This record gives sequence, structure tokens and C-alpha cells, in this order.
Amino acid sequence: MQWDIVIGLEIHVQLATQTKIFSGSSTAYGAEPNTQANAVDLAMPGTLPVPNEQAFRYAVMFGLATNAEIGRRSVFERKNYFYPDLPKGYQTTQLAQPIVGPGYVDIDLADGSSKRVRIHHAHLEEDAGKSLHEDYHGMSGIDLNRAGTPLIEVVTEPDMNSADEAVAFAKKLHSLVTSLGICDGDMSQGSMRFDVNISLKPKGSDTLGTRTETKNLNSFRFMEQAIAHEVERQMDILEDGGRIVQETRLYNGDRDESRSMRTKEEANDYRYFPCPDLLPVEIDDAFIEDARARLPELPDARKARFKEQYGLNDYDAGVLSGDAKLSAFFEEASKKCEEPKLVANWLNGEIASRINQEGIRSIALAFITPDVLADLIIRIKDNTVSSAGAKKVFEALWKGENDDVDAIIDAKGLKQVSDTGALEAMVDEVLAGMPDQVAQYQGEDDPKKRKKMLGGFMGPLMKASKGQGNPKLFNEILVRKLGG
Repeated sequence: MQWDIVIGLEIHVQLATQTKIFSGSSTAYGAEPNTQANAVDLAMPGTLPVPNEQAFRYAVMFGLATNAEIGRRSVFERKNYFYPDLPKGYQTTQLAQPIVGPGYVDIDLADGSSKRVRIHHAHLEEDAGKSLHEDYHGMSGIDLNRAGTPLIEVVTEPDMNSADEAVAFAKKLHSLVTSLGICDGDMSQGSMRFDVNISLKPKGSDTLGTRTETKNLNSFRFMEQAIAHEVERQMDILEDGGRIVQETRLYNGDRDESRSMRTKEEANDYRYFPCPDLLPVEIDDAFIEDARARLPELPDARKARFKEQYGLNDYDAGVLSGDAKLSAFFEEASKKCEEPKLVANWLNGEIASRINQEGIRSIALAFITPDVLADLIIRIKDNTVSSAGAKKVFEALWKGENDDVDAIIDAKGLKQVSDTGALEAMVDEVLAGMPDQVAQYQGEDDPKKRKKMLGGFMGPLMKASKGQGNPKLFNEILVRKLGG
């Protein structure tokens, strides 16, 4: 039997506020455990939460960017459950009246088509703390620094039908929140976490199957693997005549395996009730328009501009516009060297490859800067260095050996020979040693074959020049001396 895959996502986006959602504690990452949790975060008797206005502004900006309805009146509830890193015994969140209502995001797919993924809603809530297991023998440590950190949880409709679509949506959302500046997007530190709801139904059926939820995926690669793993697991069960149990699962990307965490709770299991310590929050038109005025250029608009302003193709514009830091890098380098296509080629080629190989989280963490890449491209453009030599210069730049392109070219002897007199002498010497090939070339009438035969001379010429001869000039001299 063939199956339709149905996927919905729940994404926790950590907001880039300086303080927590209901207290003045810092949200800075990397502090010693339990040094950034105050009495409010721990719900000590006598304390009262105070909403963080910036968290609401960021939530409204997200709603505007995703074409969503803005909740003019939002209410906080208490979601009750026990877990060691939840000191209150409940999570303050939104259920019935969230800050962001229905919206949508359009995604581009590999086959060139686009698809609209609907957002059911996005609500504000506080994060829990963190349980630490590695350094404790038979015990767990609790770090409450993250308790009370503001999140928006984005809940989609089950509109995705493959891992590719789910990952495309996740990447688009990552691009949106980082471009807005409301989240740093660092998934390795938990700034974005994905829960994936997956079900299967007989092909063409309108009845949804029983879903499972795979929790806390923190990379696009793990999301893709987890979906493939869960789809195969459900398919095996259904085709053997079994049934799917609605449950929460955990996926281990290192071992490519999942396990059941708990049977899936319903909303009534959490005993939601309105938080008695927080009044409903009313948002007026002025607040929404202020948030709208703060919206930066969004990825789709940036992609269209890159194509028009810089003449980039759809692929290059799409990749470069999707990451705000990469976009800024591209524009800064292009402004200096005035070669946007070459900048795009380097960023989407050699640099992207290195970033992926070495697991670097952002272009901002690489040794190379926009100014330095522009300097390298200028030296390629003015024929100071060949393409092969440029790769050697880039290697030194990437390793942080030096950030001066000219100094590296001089130190490594990579300056390209463009003296026509010297190049002509090399061509004469090489041609004198290849009389048969010269005769064959001159006896060939087909222009295409003659052009191809020129390549046979270039190898010896580059060897004679120790790789430093200007290939373009070599070619021009060859054609002239060979007669055609």
C-alpha cells in the first residue's frame, strides 16, 4: 500500500531580549549555572511577574512578517506539569488567546515550485531550565539560567508532505527570525528547537492517521533524518497490520534511532487555567504600527532585489538572501570590488564548502572578512593572481595565516606573469618543442577542433611559467603565433 505523509511542525524560537519574559534576569548565554535565575523565575512566595514589552514587540514583528492576524488581546495561562527543571511546577504560556493568529509562509522547493504553509498560531511563553546528566554519576544537575527565557512557539498546520518540505519551511523560518533580529538562530545553543508531528494515511484518503511527535530537534540535518526514520517506522508497523500509538518520541541523530518518551498528553492533562498573576495584555494600533516600522528588509524582498540590482541568478540570490549575515557579507564585499557575481561564486562555492566541512555556524565566525574577500577578487580581476593561485591565497586566508592578500601573494610567489615579452618567449620555446602538434593544429580546418587542440599547449606553458603565466594572454599569443 502507498502512503501519504502528513507533517506539522512546532518551533520554539528563543527571543533575543536582554532580560527574561517576566523578570529582570539576564538571558546572556554561557554564565555559570544558576547565576541568572532570580526569585521571580523560581516563583518564590510573594513575587509577581511583570511582562517584558520587548518580547511582545518581537512577537508582533513575527506576526507581521508571516502575514498573520495579531491578537489585540492576549492572555497567559498556566500549563501544569512536573519536571525537575521547571521550578514553578507550571509553565506560563498562552493557549486560548495567543499573541499571533493564523498566518502563512511561502517556501521554495527543489523542483522550482513554491508551496504555502499555513501557520495556525504563535504564542508567547517562558522556557524551562535545563537538566544536566553528563557530569553527575547516578544523578542529574539542574541549571535554571534558562528558566523564564522568552519564547514564541510557532505551530503550523499539517501542510507538509515530505522531509524536504519540512526542512525548507524550517530554513525559511530561521531566515525570517534572524533577518527580523528577534532571534540569533543559533540552534547549537537551543535558540531554535523543532518538534515534528508525523502521521501516515492511505494515499488519497481524507482521514488523517494517528500522529507521533518527535521532540527537540536542533538541526536541519537531524530533522530530515528523524522524519525519514519515523516515516519508515510507522510504515513498517502499518504494513504489518499494527496500529500507531499517539506518543512523544526522542530521536538520537548520532545513532539514527528513536525511542518512546511518553504517551501524548491532551490539553486537559495539563489543567490549563488563566494565570492569576498576569492581566490580559491589550495591544493597540500604535504598538502594531511601531512594530511594523521596525521591520527590516525580509528574505523574499531581498532575493528579488539581489536579482535585479546585482544580476544574480535565482539560485545565488536565494542562498545569499536567506541568511542575514551572509547577505550583509555579500553586499559589503560586492561594494568594494564591484564584482557581485564573483563574490557570489566564492560565497556559494569555496566558502560554503568550507563552512559545511568544518561545521562553522556562521560566516561571521570565519577568519575571512568581506574586505579581504573583495581584495582577493580585485587581484583576480586585475590579473595579479591566477584562479589556481587565488585558491592558494584563499587557503592561507581561511587558516588565518595572514589577512593581507598582497602579502600572501608575494610571500608565496603567486604573482601572475603578464609581461607579454616574457610570455612570448615561453610560447616560442614550447612551440619549438612540439612541432608535430603545431603541424596538426595548422592542418586542421574545423574551428571547434582547433580551439580544443589549444588546450594541449596550455599544460606545457603553465609548467614552463611555474603556474604563474596569465592563461588569457598565453591563449592570445598562441592563437596569433599558430596562425588563427
